[in-house]
Amino acid sequence: MDLSNLKPAQGSTKSRKRIGRGEGSGKGGTSTRGHKGQKSRSGYSKKIGFEGGQMPLQRRVPKFGFRNINRISYKVINLDDIQSLAEKKGLDILDNEVFVNAGLAKKKDLIKILGNGTLTKKLEIKANAFSKSAITAIEAAKGTAVKL
Repeated sequence: MDLSNLKPAQGSTKSRKRIGRGEGSGKGGTSTRGHKGQKSRSGYSKKIGFEGGQMPLQRRVPKFGFRNINRISYKVINLDDIQSLAEKKGLDILDNEVFVNAGLAKKKDLIKILGNGTLTKKLEIKANAFSKSAITAIEAAKGTAVKL
C-alpha cells in the first residue's frame, strides 16, 4: 500500500450537483429553481425582514419614546449609606475612591449625594453633585459638601 492507491471510503464522498448543463443531465432547463417567479431570477436576494409583501413586523409594531443624548446619568448615594460607611470604616473624608472601594459606585460613575436618611457625624464629602436636602443635612452636622 502506498499513496498512489489510496481512495476515500465507499460512500464518504459525493460529486457536486452540476446544474444548468443541458437537459441530458436532468438538471437543465429551470436549473432546479422551479418555474418563473422572483426567486427563479438571477440576482435575487430577499430583503431582511421581508414577509412576502405582508406588512413586516418592524413596521406593524408601534414606536414610542426617545432617548435623550444629553442626559447626565448619576450613581446616587443616600446619606444613610454614607453614615453607615463612615462609622464602619472610621472615615472623616469621603470621595469617589472611597465609594468605589466600598462597592457603592464604579470607577467611571458620576456620583450624586441625595438627602435620604440622617447624618450625625461631621464629614467632608466630595462628589459630582448634591441635592439641596443633602447639602442642608451635611451642613447641619457641621460637615462640608465639596462639588468636584
